[in-house]
Amino acid sequence: MMSENPIPTLETTRLLLRPFVENDAPIVQKLAGEEDVARNTLAMPFPYLEGMAEAWIGTHINDFNDGKSAIWAITLKDSCQLIGAIGLSLQLQYLLAEMGYWIGKEHWNQGYCTEAVKKVLDFGLKRMNLHKVTASHFGNNPASGHVMEKAGMHYEGTLRSHMMHWNEYKDLVYYGIFREELTS
Repeated sequence: MMSENPIPTLETTRLLLRPFVENDAPIVQKLAGEEDVARNTLAMPFPYLEGMAEAWIGTHINDFNDGKSAIWAITLKDSCQLIGAIGLSLQLQYLLAEMGYWIGKEHWNQGYCTEAVKKVLDFGLKRMNLHKVTASHFGNNPASGHVMEKAGMHYEGTLRSHMMHWNEYKDLVYYGIFREELTS
C-alpha cells in the first residue's frame, strides 16, 4: 500500500495546486513539449520525449521528503484540468528557495501564473518559514518578470549573457522576496 503524498494541496480562487500523479504524464509531455513553453524555461527538455514526464513525476515525493524541492501541478479548480507546473528548489539550510514555473501556451495571459506564484510564495515564506524566495527569467521573456512583479517580488539584478540555452547565451533577470515583504 502506498503512503499518502506528503506534498500539500494548495487552493486559490480559481486553481488547485496539487501533487502530480503518474496519470498526469501525457498532459505534461504535451504541454511542456510545446516549443514556445520550452523556449522560455531553462530546465525544460526539448523535445520532450516519451517517458520523461513519468521519470520527472517519479522524483517529486522523495525530493520533497529529502527537503530538495516542492512541486505542484497547476490545475483549474472548476474542471481539474492540468495547465502547468510550479515548484520550489529548496536550500533549507539557508531558508532559501528558487521558484520556477510554466503554463501551457493555451492558458497564457489569463492570470493563472500570477495566482499560482502568489500562493506558492505564501506557502514557502509562511508555512515553510523560508527567509527568501527568488526566481529568474530569460531577458527575452519579460512576461515572466511581470508575473513576478505582480506577485510582489522585487527586481534584484540581471546576469548578462549568463546562461547558454538553445545555442545562445541569454541574460538571466532575477527577482526576490523576503518573508517580511510578503503581503496577504
